[in-house]
Amino acid sequence: MMKKTLLATAIAATMVASGAQAATVYDQDGTKLDIYGRIAMGVAGGGPEYNSADEKIDNGAEFVDVFSRLGLRMSHEVTSDLTAFGRLEWRFKGDERSGESVNGVDAFSEIRQSYIGLRSNSWGTIQGGNFDSFYNQAVSAPFDVYIDRGLEFAGHPTQSRGDSVGYITPNLSGFQVYLQGKHYSTRGEVEPTDGSTVAGQGGAVYEINNLRLAAGFVDDVVEGGGNDEMLYGATVSYEFVPGFSGRLGYETQDDSSTHGGGHDTWGVGMSYSSGPWAVNADIYDVDPEGGDSRTSWALGGYYNLTSSFQTFVELQQADQQAINVTIDGLDSDVEADGDDMYYLVGARYFF
Repeated sequence: MMKKTLLATAIAATMVASGAQAATVYDQDGTKLDIYGRIAMGVAGGGPEYNSADEKIDNGAEFVDVFSRLGLRMSHEVTSDLTAFGRLEWRFKGDERSGESVNGVDAFSEIRQSYIGLRSNSWGTIQGGNFDSFYNQAVSAPFDVYIDRGLEFAGHPTQSRGDSVGYITPNLSGFQVYLQGKHYSTRGEVEPTDGSTVAGQGGAVYEINNLRLAAGFVDDVVEGGGNDEMLYGATVSYEFVPGFSGRLGYETQDDSSTHGGGHDTWGVGMSYSSGPWAVNADIYDVDPEGGDSRTSWALGGYYNLTSSFQTFVELQQADQQAINVTIDGLDSDVEADGDDMYYLVGARYFF
């Protein structure tokens, strides 16, 4: 896959890699099975003061599960150049008993990853199933460093997560291409239908020394929650000194006359790690079509008490714009007053 990179600097800084403490439970005759996961708890509060229906909401503090998960990684060496692999990962709710069951048997709330594939150093990697967006892995990745909120570019669910096939070229002197298609089927629906849809996406990455360049696209179809317009993005990141990297990104999408959703977004940020400490900081200028631009920022601090136990604090201010609400029967523009800064404080144990 990618060479060791400044991207790894940012990701390692926050131990985002969910398999950081993966344990090998079987490794024999070319077959390997790893188990990994994390239990994460925290207190979250703040955030938007109004919902999408312009209703004032309670944004007080709450004890929360912070994306705990459990996963398996499998691989089998077919030849010296070909490896078959699989991955299965669940998200579970660790902060409270889930659902109506006395024992909380439905606590596993989401299958995050479930895919299989073949990997060759000579021919590249092909995989199929449920996995993170290749656009996110190639283009947004330098900015996708926060545990919770903070990323304003397209994230990992974008036109992905299920019914997808992807191909990654081998690493050609620092250059790699990512291509993915997600199939939206109308099988079983009563005819006439609009027929099946395939949403394509991809990206190209070039790394040389401390510099990483990436660009990509997403066919953001309506079936996957998009506005049926192409989305394009590019990022550049550079490691100035060991442990300190900076990043710059741009993403654009035309407005749809039917579904809206157009925007131009610029982002700039940095990651710094030294010993057990790490910091992430990003600021965005988000300019939606037909709306007021906003300035969004995020800041995260992390301390690794051990290689398995991490404490953290993250802040994010999305700069909620003035909204129209009805007060005593009269329409009124209400400005967010600055109390809508989101915060998350907690700890994670990796295994």
